[in-house]
Amino acid sequence: MKEFSKEIYLKWYEDMTMWRRFEDKCRSLYLKQKIRGFLHLYNGQEAIPAGFTHAMDLTKDSMITAYRCHIHPMAMGVDPKRIMAELCGKATGTSGGMGGSMHIFSKEHRFYGGHGIVGGQIPLGAGIAFADKYFDRKAVNICFFGDGAARQGSLHETFNMAMNWKLPVVFVVENNQYAMGTSVKRTANHEDIYKLGLGYEMPCLAVDAMDPEKVAEAAYEAIERARRGDGPTFIEARTYRYRGHSMSDAEPYRSKEEVAIHKNDDPMELVKHRILENGWATEAELEVVDNKSRDFVDECIEFMENSPYPDTDKIYEYVYAQENYPFLDKLEN
Repeated sequence: MKEFSKEIYLKWYEDMTMWRRFEDKCRSLYLKQKIRGFLHLYNGQEAIPAGFTHAMDLTKDSMITAYRCHIHPMAMGVDPKRIMAELCGKATGTSGGMGGSMHIFSKEHRFYGGHGIVGGQIPLGAGIAFADKYFDRKAVNICFFGDGAARQGSLHETFNMAMNWKLPVVFVVENNQYAMGTSVKRTANHEDIYKLGLGYEMPCLAVDAMDPEKVAEAAYEAIERARRGDGPTFIEARTYRYRGHSMSDAEPYRSKEEVAIHKNDDPMELVKHRILENGWATEAELEVVDNKSRDFVDECIEFMENSPYPDTDKIYEYVYAQENYPFLDKLEN
């Protein structure tokens, strides 16, 4: 794995500050009703995509996740301007403005969604890994899901098949402590979600996911295991989200004091502290990075504002694969 050098830490800081500002701007756009429907923000969890993409081979590995999916594709290389456009339903978006917040997608960068069905991406991640093994691509799929999705029956079916066939997939539960508004403590008789892997003799572990170094180390070991044909790993990435489950969440299930305590472990501040501690940059130099991130997010918004909405005649284009589908004939007649 690449070493945790000055260059890596400065890249992490630049990426993570931009991701946080991007999400904060999304919140503002939602309140202005420029983003409609649902909006699930990622504030506090940025160390996870930072660490995983450091350990991945971005020329062939793939990623799939749930509906809190704006930051993962950026880490995979998708243009944030196109993500912002998709969030606002513009034609220049990653899904032509047809998917919105929960359905970011990029075949080019091997980012396969954005899925609104809780746990729906878990068997799909294994399916991508099956194709990688079948075609001998030497690629690995990283399959993310939340702690709520860990209670879905499809997880157990998928874990069983993935181990049986030794599929090159890394399953990652982003445990941000709450499934919507329900504490992990209330969803099962155990709190160590990673131990679900033990029933399938799947290598499994928990990792402090507020630290991108620790995430990268765990990710690299799991990815290399999968790449050499030894099958999947299950990682519980223990993190915390600073915003509600979605924009409609009033957060009655937790106190402001609890959130404040967890903000002491902010991954952005951890990265900043290590940069300053090692003398890799000064406060003034990091302020320049902050301003650059702010300006770039403003550029994303400008790109979105200047982009058109999709033409109305596109409404059925991505619904039916069959061009002469009978229903379309009825519409025309």
